[in-house]
Amino acid sequence: MGNMIILGTQWGDEGKGKLVDLLADKFDIIARFQGGHNAGHTIQIRDRKFVLKLIPSGILRPGKIAVIGNGMVIDPIALFEEIDQLTGAGIDVKRQLRISNRAHILFPGHRAMEARLHIGTTKRGIGPCYEDKAGRRGLRVADLLDSDTFTENFEILAREHDTLLRAFCIQPEYSVAETTAIYRELAERMRPMVADTALLLNRAIRDGKQVLFEGAQATMLDLDHGTYPFVTSSSASAGGACVGTGVAPTLIHSIVGVAKAYITRVGGGPFPTESLGAEGDELRRRGNEFGSVTGRPRRCGWFDAPLLRYTGMVNNLDTLVITKLDILDHLDRIPVCTTYRVGDELLDAMPAISNGLSRVEPAYECLPGWQTDTSQVRSWDDLPAAARSYLDFLENQVGVEVGCVSMGPERDQTLIRPGSKFEKLGLKSWA
Repeated sequence: MGNMIILGTQWGDEGKGKLVDLLADKFDIIARFQGGHNAGHTIQIRDRKFVLKLIPSGILRPGKIAVIGNGMVIDPIALFEEIDQLTGAGIDVKRQLRISNRAHILFPGHRAMEARLHIGTTKRGIGPCYEDKAGRRGLRVADLLDSDTFTENFEILAREHDTLLRAFCIQPEYSVAETTAIYRELAERMRPMVADTALLLNRAIRDGKQVLFEGAQATMLDLDHGTYPFVTSSSASAGGACVGTGVAPTLIHSIVGVAKAYITRVGGGPFPTESLGAEGDELRRRGNEFGSVTGRPRRCGWFDAPLLRYTGMVNNLDTLVITKLDILDHLDRIPVCTTYRVGDELLDAMPAISNGLSRVEPAYECLPGWQTDTSQVRSWDDLPAAARSYLDFLENQVGVEVGCVSMGPERDQTLIRPGSKFEKLGLKSWA
């Protein structure tokens, strides 16, 4: 199968976690390359539900190595909350998890500073932590583990945070001395799992092992290619996998995109195909569209083919996985946005500024629904004809094959299209 990147192609929450969990059994290492605990992957395994925010979803597969790459930012408190939950579920986290010594550490000052932002962020301090990284004043895991210098370096950083917070009239609510003691204790718990993960990954690939790169958020939240400034603070597109792990682009063999059969967005920012009426509310209800990290209701709307054409280009997708097809089962007609217009002008490129995207008028084609329960379908050929026609239409509009479809949270509610590139990667349906 080679080394594969899995990433979101919309605004996140597409179901990447389930796909990573399904595919992880075929790989030796699962590596996450960007973001922090602002992204949640939800995996349902029979009667158990796991919400993973920092640790790659592949940790749920016994014997697999899960890597937190150098491109991530880590809140040690959040990390160990997650580790403790997984350990309580019988998962050998200490044996399976490796943490990059070059990943940046998130501190209470970062969380306090994010309170001033009003663009729909999760307020977990991710953006300010990346600001410190770009400003070359941040502290990394290696700094946290250096017991001789950590206290001094953290005090310097905390003074800078204090100055900024007071400038924004924000009163710091943490003690530098108490935070230092807590983080030094967490450093010792973390130490056995820390490694030079770029070296680990490259050696593994050299030795014939296969790596699955797990993306968080999605391309339209990418710092460079998304709907700026309503984006995340890292590179959530395929290029970020290489930067965020230290693995060269020439060692990537396939790129798989994940998209919902409709589309959702959390927080602020433009959303051309948003459905603000009863149909959008029904999509939210049927799809349980509430953030796995924040619990915030997601904005819901119709599949946006121009957006997928753009993210397909940016990532050079090999194949596309469509999730939550069953959420559309009740509809007698399903709108799909096929073009963007501004006045009489037909757009052939994604607007660079959010105001530009806010002004577009989506043009829709309505496809017939199937009004049949697809959640129990276990063969591609047994999908309703109208459902297969819907998937064919999306494929033709986007220009990337639909190689896999998901109709529910369970592992066996996933079908691989016969003859697809997805199948040729050596994968089979899980029914």
